[in-house]
Amino acid sequence: MPTRLQRRLEQQHPQSIDMSPLLDVVFILLIFFIVTTVFVKETGVKVDKPQAISAQKLEQTAILLAITDAGEIFYDGSNIGVSGVRSTVEQLQRSKARPVVIQADKTVPTQLLLEVIDEAKLAGAQTVNLAALTP
Repeated sequence: MPTRLQRRLEQQHPQSIDMSPLLDVVFILLIFFIVTTVFVKETGVKVDKPQAISAQKLEQTAILLAITDAGEIFYDGSNIGVSGVRSTVEQLQRSKARPVVIQADKTVPTQLLLEVIDEAKLAGAQTVNLAALTP
C-alpha cells in the first residue's frame, strides 16, 4: 500500500525551469547597454598627426574634421572639401555649441589648414583646435 507521499509524487509531472523571466532580464540588460553607449563620430580616415608636448585628451563631444596629405577634408567618412566645412559645422552647431578639432596630416600646407580654420570659425565655432600626438 503506497503512502500518501508516494502517491502525490507519482501524480506530479517532472519540474522544468521557466525561461521567460530570464529572457526578459537579458533583453532589459541589452536595451540598457544600447541606450547608455556613447557613439563618437570619427573622421573616417587615418592621418599622420604631428607631435606636441602640450597635447591634451580629446573631448567626447567635439566635431572632428580630418585633412589628409592629399588635401582632402573628411567628416564622418565623407569628403566634404573646404566648401563643405562651413555648412557641416553650422548644422552640427545648431543643437549645441561644440568645439571643432582638426586632425591634419603633418604634410598639409599651412594655407589649406588656415582655410579650414577660417571656414569653421565663420560657421560659428567658438574654439578650433588641432589634434596632435604626445611624444
